[in-house]
Parts: sequence; C-alpha cells; structure tokens
Amino acid sequence: MPEFDVAGIGLNAIDTLLLVPHFPAYAGKVPFTNEILSPGGQVASAMVACAGLGLRVKYIGTVGDDERGRIQIESLKASGINLDHVQVRAGCPNQSAYILIDQTTGERTVLWRRPDCLRVDPEEITPEQITCARLLHVDGHDTPAVAKAARIARSAGIPVTMDIDTLYHGFEGVLENVDYLVASSEFPVQWTNERDPFRALELIQEEYQMRVAAMTLGAHGALARAEGRFVYSPAFVVNCVDTTGAGDVFHGAFCYAVLQNLPMQEALDLSNALAALNCTALGARGGIRTLADARALMLRAERRSLPDFVVKAHRA
Repeated sequence: MPEFDVAGIGLNAIDTLLLVPHFPAYAGKVPFTNEILSPGGQVASAMVACAGLGLRVKYIGTVGDDERGRIQIESLKASGINLDHVQVRAGCPNQSAYILIDQTTGERTVLWRRPDCLRVDPEEITPEQITCARLLHVDGHDTPAVAKAARIARSAGIPVTMDIDTLYHGFEGVLENVDYLVASSEFPVQWTNERDPFRALELIQEEYQMRVAAMTLGAHGALARAEGRFVYSPAFVVNCVDTTGAGDVFHGAFCYAVLQNLPMQEALDLSNALAALNCTALGARGGIRTLADARALMLRAERRSLPDFVVKAHRA
C-alpha cells in the first residue's frame, strides 16, 4: 500500500494581507486597517486542506531560507504533512505575495513574486517521490519538472489532478498526462481560443483524453465535463471575509473526492462547500474546515448559480 494518499508538487508562498475599507481608485490612496502575515500558495494550501480531511499528505517543493520560508515550513509541519522532499534554498528569499482585501466584499487583488532560485528542475524529481502516493496534485509552475512528475505518475497508474490559471510554454507535455483538470474560468478559453466555456472544456477533454475537464467560477461555483456530460455545481452563499485561497482549498477537497470515488456532482458540491467555508476567515488557510463542517453547509446553505449554466448543463 502506498505510504501517502496524495503528493503535491507546486507553489507555496507567504502572504502579507492588507485589509482596506475599499479598493482605491486608479492612482489613488486609501488607508489599510490591518496587516497580517499568512502562509499560502496553490499546492501547499491544497495539501493543508487534504490533511484537514484526514488524508496522508506529502508536499514536494522549495522554500527560501528566510523568515518567510521558516513560517511556511512550520505551518506545513503543524498540519502533519510530510516534508522529506522540501528543499530549503540557501541565500534565497521565499515566494511572497501582497494581497489587498476589500473589506466590503472580501474580494482580493494579488501582487506576487517568486525568485528564480526557487525553481524546481526536472532532474530533482525522482520516481520514488511520486510513486509513494495514490494521487499526484500539481500546478503549472516549473513546467518541465511538473511534466516529468506527471509522466512518472501516468506510467505508474497514479491519477493526476491539476490546478492551472495561466498559459505556460510547453504545457502540452503536462496536459497529456493529466487525468483531472480543474482550471480557472479563464484558462480553457485562453488555451482553446473558444469563447464558449462548455465547448472549451469539451475540446480540452477530447484532445487530451482526460477523465474530467473542469473550471472554477468563483462566486458562481464550478463546471465539469465527465463521462460525456456536463455537471454544474452552484456556489454556497456565506458571509465572505476573504476569498484568498478559496480555489486552493477547492482543489484539496477535489483531491479527496477523487480518492473517495465520489460522483462528480457530489465532488463539486463538497469542493465548493469547503472553498466557501475558507472564505469566512482571513488568509489562504484561515477557514479550512472539516468534512463534517462542509456537509453541514451543503445541507443548509443558500446557493448562488448562473442560470445559463444550469440550463446548458441540463441540456448538454
């Protein structure tokens, strides 16, 4: 039996959250009301969500040897995540982000920087790092290394889930080994040049023969194409404090759903619920909750849907 349920390779970051009463106008000024240092990052936060759902988790990546890197390591260790293949890069600052959070809506704007000295190279990825897990979760950064990890997983019969929001050079080599793509709403349209999101997902799934091609829709939920049909899951309405990390937590819950072999509708609903709960607190990992919390929200919460998506998914 594999030692871990899920291994993740990709980004971590330390966020500086700046709370503002409202976003300033272009070239304007606005005072911020609070400043908070908070651990985040796409794959790292997804792995924390997985650990919170009771999965055995391994994280593969790099951190700087500065104070931000130390905070990241401590946060991941506290979540019970295996860090045997996390490299601490000497003389290198950790990835950081400055996030403006509009207190009237909870929406955020992100400014980020990742030094090149944090790059993971393909030769640093070995089969033993990947085959020790039942599932591999990746993002799009360090594309050659991610492509190698996905190839190793595919050759070993290990499913690969992916979080992607940006076009990367040479990304075809990753997509051809992805089983479950959950992209931002922009990526499928950008990748295919097809403006209809339903058609864009269909094109990606058919070209790369994925089990699932899906997209997150922010405050309107998620859409997926699986087994020849579309599944739409409206978002859950909560008192939104901060949307930072909602997508990352969605991916962590989706990894759990894949491992539990949940039906696609339930998988999307559960992922939406955990993502919504994370929005009720500050920080990328501030509102990560339990499976019981998510299921309770699924039973009681109001939903916010896109009517056109409901109709199209029903017809498709």
